[in-house]
Amino acid sequence: MAKGINPQTIIEKPEDLVTSKEETRAGFIKLALEKNYLAMPYIEEARALRAMAGKVQSPKELLKIEELKAGLLTASGLSEKSLKHLTDEDKTSAIKQLIEKFLEPAGDKFVDELTYRYLLTRGGKLGGEANNLAGQLGQRKFIRTLISVFNLAGITYYWKDSDSDSWIAKPNEDTDLEKRANGFYWKIGRANRLLIINTTVPAVKKNVDVCVLDGRMDDLRSDKHRESIIYSNESYIALGELKGGLDPAGADEHWKTANSALSRIRSSFRKKKLSPHTFFVGAAIENSMAKEIFNQLQNGILGGAANLTKDEQLTAICSWIVRLKAASGMVREQDESYREDLF
Repeated sequence: MAKGINPQTIIEKPEDLVTSKEETRAGFIKLALEKNYLAMPYIEEARALRAMAGKVQSPKELLKIEELKAGLLTASGLSEKSLKHLTDEDKTSAIKQLIEKFLEPAGDKFVDELTYRYLLTRGGKLGGEANNLAGQLGQRKFIRTLISVFNLAGITYYWKDSDSDSWIAKPNEDTDLEKRANGFYWKIGRANRLLIINTTVPAVKKNVDVCVLDGRMDDLRSDKHRESIIYSNESYIALGELKGGLDPAGADEHWKTANSALSRIRSSFRKKKLSPHTFFVGAAIENSMAKEIFNQLQNGILGGAANLTKDEQLTAICSWIVRLKAASGMVREQDESYREDLF
């Protein structure tokens, strides 16, 4: 019988963990939609650039429009990072070369040429943002499911705002909260619980995607503050890896990376005679890795696992996380009560 999530009730066989072709397609469609949302500000900027540039009769007149200077620099191919290293003379020179070598040869189509080149440079930035989008969407879905579990169970929580780094009480309206939250605090019975997204765990000396600790909001301080709860090894209840990548071709590599990280976590805490839970949540799970994950569940190596695209599994592991009661050194003994705690 599996430790953690009981395979007889939630994950009965390795195939239950495998991402179906339908789920992969749905994930890619959602990813494409999010990319379009990301592109909207750049498209609107390009439209404004086109409208402003269309007021002049020749490319050289663009130099006289101060409001277009940043846009012209972008169209010339300069990134925001590169601008920090250039003088005003360098910037003016770059704009003049854009005008002489590309805009003037375009004749009366110079506004189109300017717009295309602006979008080309902006597209590079969009590509960088899109590279991290799958992971961000996976994290958001995990957090949204966690919030749903809190709400359905009537659990009062506080969330940590990633922008202000402050703790905020559960709102009446939590739309888009998953885009800003990077931590949660709640109570289960008499126990205090903290969940932290993406933090460097001193005992492991590496970043961990999700950490669950026995502690209060005030116990969490800056990473460099030695009195922060993240330095209290005994406070860790569970640590997990979250992989939101959707491409089946990269699934095995994601699992290898996550499995290595989880092994390092267990080894680091074992040296301190502690055994917190470890768990894995992934969006792209293929047959071979599903067998490995299932075997680790059965052997008690993993305390929990879930496919990010399967609502039942994701809800179950979030409920499990919310209701974990045991101290880190006693986590294994709590595993068999998973179903009782969950429902």
